[in-house]
Amino acid sequence: MKQLKGKKVAILATHGFEQSELTVPLEKLREAGAEAQVISLESGHIKGWDMDHWGEEIPVDATLDTVEAADFDALVLPGGLFNPDTLRSHDQAVAFVGAFFQPEKQKPVAAICHGPWTLINADVVKGRKMTSYKSIRKDLQNAGAEWVDEAVVVDNGLVTSRTPDDLEAFMAKTIEEIAEGRHAA
Repeated sequence: MKQLKGKKVAILATHGFEQSELTVPLEKLREAGAEAQVISLESGHIKGWDMDHWGEEIPVDATLDTVEAADFDALVLPGGLFNPDTLRSHDQAVAFVGAFFQPEKQKPVAAICHGPWTLINADVVKGRKMTSYKSIRKDLQNAGAEWVDEAVVVDNGLVTSRTPDDLEAFMAKTIEEIAEGRHAA
């Protein structure tokens, strides 16, 4: 069943993304019928991190300076340690992420592992129930999120998960939220 047919999804990532946290969502979104695109800071390829060593290179479909949040129906933020740390310090990436949360838009966003770091810098976590990799629990709490230790948490169109072990639940909820579409602020 192609429940995401006609939906366009951005996967925002750069070097050091956790391999499975980009490749599994990319595959599952495309299987569900979505036009999923890897968006990055630079063109060419970005290199993944595979648990404890460098992983594969993934082709970039478009660079951040050539797209807008308005071009997409949803956003996925893979984790890894290096990837979100780089993105959260890049003003254009933070603005891109924040645009998905504008009250008149409120598009589905999914973040796994360390991916919520970028959400913190976009100032969109306050008052939201979320989960993440355990080491950024305090970061989310200090930014005003209610952190819980669950495989997947959904809060008004925002889907969060902890680790690659949660990818099945993460993708099931991500696809469900994208199929539902925009959410009330």
